[in-house]
Amino acid sequence: MIKIATIAGSDASGGAGLEADLKTFEEYGLYGMTAVTLIATMDPDNGWAHKVFPLSEDAVRSQMETIFKGVGVSAAKSGMLGSFFAVDITREYISSYKIKNFVLDPVMVCKGAGEPLNPELNNAIAEKLLPLAEVVTPNVFEAEQLSGIKNIGNTKEIEEAAHIIYKKGARHVFIKGPRLLGAVKAQDFFYDGNDFEIIESELLNTKWTHGAGCTVSAAICAGLARSLPPLEAVRLAKKFITNSLNSGFALNQWVGPGNPSAWRSSKLFS
Repeated sequence: MIKIATIAGSDASGGAGLEADLKTFEEYGLYGMTAVTLIATMDPDNGWAHKVFPLSEDAVRSQMETIFKGVGVSAAKSGMLGSFFAVDITREYISSYKIKNFVLDPVMVCKGAGEPLNPELNNAIAEKLLPLAEVVTPNVFEAEQLSGIKNIGNTKEIEEAAHIIYKKGARHVFIKGPRLLGAVKAQDFFYDGNDFEIIESELLNTKWTHGAGCTVSAAICAGLARSLPPLEAVRLAKKFITNSLNSGFALNQWVGPGNPSAWRSSKLFS
């Protein structure tokens, strides 16, 4: 079995975070492991408001020892880290164990929020983890934070942001695109330092997108673990997330995830 790890928060509702990552790894036929950095909960008595409970430094380090020293992996990704020591420990183990296939999902905000969780922590992620990333997968909000370009609203600005982020150390930049005005396709953007490519798929009319960012970064990481070149890993991940979101569903009145196993279950139980 190809072994792969996610360093991320646990989503108690199951739609995002390490739960989304493990579901994705399974669909790619990989053996997934987790280093839990925090637990995210949602309050049903307060409009699904989020609470975050970071794990201790010893707990995070002990998990990393289990994964990287005790087992070993072909690839790893990080999601919501939630503390400065989690950033430092992630850098330490990705560097020490020479994990080339490292995907950085620079989670800076919970879905529905409009401000970065912790600007100083985000700066630490950019400084310490971007240079280790084979692929970094910001959404537009995160690309604004990493690049310093505010209110990105067109392809030219996305291309400028990708160039700035690349110059900060990431070997490949994949920006999960917004619904640009007049767009008739779902557009994401890939930059390798030389070429800028727009990757398109069907534009889905759905609000059930909880965990989409986690899923696509996990799929890219899984593709790298399977020895796909970065661009091919991104293209396959784009197909994977499109299929998942096309079968999204309402979890409750507030949120709904995609369905990573939709392609499989539709064949098995049709």
